[in-house]
Amino acid sequence: MKKHIFSLMVAVLAGGGGVLVEGVAHSAANNQEYNKTGQTEGLTSGQVRKIDKEAGKLTLKHERIANLNMPPMTMVFRVKEKSMLNALQVGDTILFHAVDRNGVLTITEIK
Repeated sequence: MKKHIFSLMVAVLAGGGGVLVEGVAHSAANNQEYNKTGQTEGLTSGQVRKIDKEAGKLTLKHERIANLNMPPMTMVFRVKEKSMLNALQVGDTILFHAVDRNGVLTITEIK
């Protein structure tokens, strides 16, 4: 995330403001397109790869996370409450909502 912000600042300072605005418009268009694909608003689909109940962490192979502007990948998230992990099993496909809390990607909702 810090790398992304630094890149944006460099683009603006280098006179690439027009390119930056174009990129933001392109991202907004992609988000609208993404929402038309039938995704539940604000939720992302992911497959459970690993569960660490003790640490309150969940490894997911997930689709694009629109609100975080994050491409599909496999990564570890913290969960808001460890009890959210009780009903999950490796291999489950879930819908989830994640937020960035001061650099810590946290799942706040699981369906």
